[in-house]
Amino acid sequence: MSTPNSEPEAGTNAAETSTPVASNFIRDIILEDIKNNKNGGRVHTRFPPEPNGYLHVGHAKSININFGFAQEFGGKCNLRFDDTNPSKEETEYVDSIIEDVHWLGGDWEGRMFYASDYFDQLFEWAVQMIKDGKAYVCDLNAEQVRQTRGNYSEPGQDSPYRNRSVEENLDLFMRMKNGEFPDGSRTLRAKIDMAAPNLNFRDPVMYRILHEHHHRTGDKWCIYPMYDYAHGQSDSIEGITHSICTLEFEDHRPLYDWYVEQLGIHHPQQIEFDRLSLTYTLLSKRKLLKLVQEKFVTGWDDPRMPTISGMRRRGYTPEAIRNFCKRIGVSKTPGIIELGLLEYFLREDLNKRADRVMAVLNPLKVIIDNYPEGQVEMMDAVNNPEDASKGSRQVPFSRELYIEQDDFREVPPKGYYRLSPGKEVRLRYGYLVTCTSVVKDADGNVTEVHCSYDPATRGGNTPDGRKVKSTIHWVSASQAIEAEVRIYDNLFKVEDPNQVPEGEEFTVNLNPNSLQLVPNAKLEPFLSNAKPGDRVQFERLGYFCVDKESAPEHLVFNRTVALRDTWAKVEKKSK
Repeated sequence: MSTPNSEPEAGTNAAETSTPVASNFIRDIILEDIKNNKNGGRVHTRFPPEPNGYLHVGHAKSININFGFAQEFGGKCNLRFDDTNPSKEETEYVDSIIEDVHWLGGDWEGRMFYASDYFDQLFEWAVQMIKDGKAYVCDLNAEQVRQTRGNYSEPGQDSPYRNRSVEENLDLFMRMKNGEFPDGSRTLRAKIDMAAPNLNFRDPVMYRILHEHHHRTGDKWCIYPMYDYAHGQSDSIEGITHSICTLEFEDHRPLYDWYVEQLGIHHPQQIEFDRLSLTYTLLSKRKLLKLVQEKFVTGWDDPRMPTISGMRRRGYTPEAIRNFCKRIGVSKTPGIIELGLLEYFLREDLNKRADRVMAVLNPLKVIIDNYPEGQVEMMDAVNNPEDASKGSRQVPFSRELYIEQDDFREVPPKGYYRLSPGKEVRLRYGYLVTCTSVVKDADGNVTEVHCSYDPATRGGNTPDGRKVKSTIHWVSASQAIEAEVRIYDNLFKVEDPNQVPEGEEFTVNLNPNSLQLVPNAKLEPFLSNAKPGDRVQFERLGYFCVDKESAPEHLVFNRTVALRDTWAKVEKKSK
């Protein structure tokens, strides 16, 4: 069985190397920079998550871009936490981000930093800007700043505090730092242009007062830099050459450039790309947090969540996610990607690595009347037809078996070739059997199917060459082990969960059937030693992963992704 610990390092998987890597505009920019010896030909990127939630599949795209380009061009990529807002940040989030980035193949080679590492330098630069007449302390509160900012058709209004002297600004800023003023009472603002067409240039806030305990700096600071002020300077300190971010920061780029230019420091190049949007998926941290806090899901790593930890728990592989990210590429044009494309790459990867086993989720007993009582035969079964090196295993076969309830119909619909009265089918790796009779309960439900078998067809062979149209899976009733199986579906029932009726919350689009529990599935004994993280294919049912809550005395499997089932279409058409 495949386990997370046995996975190859990034870039070594055969499925990855076969995935086409489309050219894109960021690669073209980097190639041109190298050609012109810009930054001495260096390529140095960074992945800068905010530790205010768990990473999701959208971050996986950014991780793949930043670490991928660094690897492709022999450069470096830093992991840096943008921890400038202690009111929303937790060590739990930091730890989860480190685990997720590493799991996805990101190697920061010891270069893990925090924006809080630079608080002293950022403060000194703010003092320098005050001395240069490019920043001032403003007494307007947040709402007053918003009201005086103007809009796209009207200029903003100068703050009445905009022309304070350098000496007064320095004094007030030091007193802000020393904790003399309450939260929200004052800010430090850049002095740029209140009539600028780009609203981000209208005297943006650089520092705000926030008496909050910081997860790293403790209570040293009660003023914290804003993202737009801290981000470019942090990139500069680290010698970043290409600061790659999502498209919503495009209008912020001139401000990014302005700060580093005014300070006269190393100037990285900010490049924006389209953020990932998937059908049936929400990637808003605020909304994902609501799902967790209000217990619509069991936590950030609920297998229905689009978080990296949720996807890992569900059974996704890092290779599948990376291959998906390579395939969709990057552009400047926002668009929505079909969830089915991600699932395609997941199936493609699992098909190569997952052992095949037999499991019955909704058991129906089959008794082979002419098979010797008490006899057990061991049948040879292939572990993975895609990988001969995985060999085979022994599967016990006996007189009493379990098959799926859907694999029997007393009155079969047109086009149904599985087991029914008088119909012969092949039992996978076993024998050919023919249904001879059924047993029903008082309500008329079939509880047992009686069959006869052909001893000449061991292993499913047909020496006489007769044609059998259907092969079904099974487990031996006496040797089967039991497990809890969790069948996961899309968390949302509509393609765009953000589209809601007026007055409704996005939670109205939650899929009530996103989780179905199968408490007593029957599995072949090969799975008795399955460990959390192991991935298998239940033949004809889908790919499954052993859940972290699983234990030898209570096995738990999560369905990672279904197989394509044409039989569901046959059943639907027959109704």
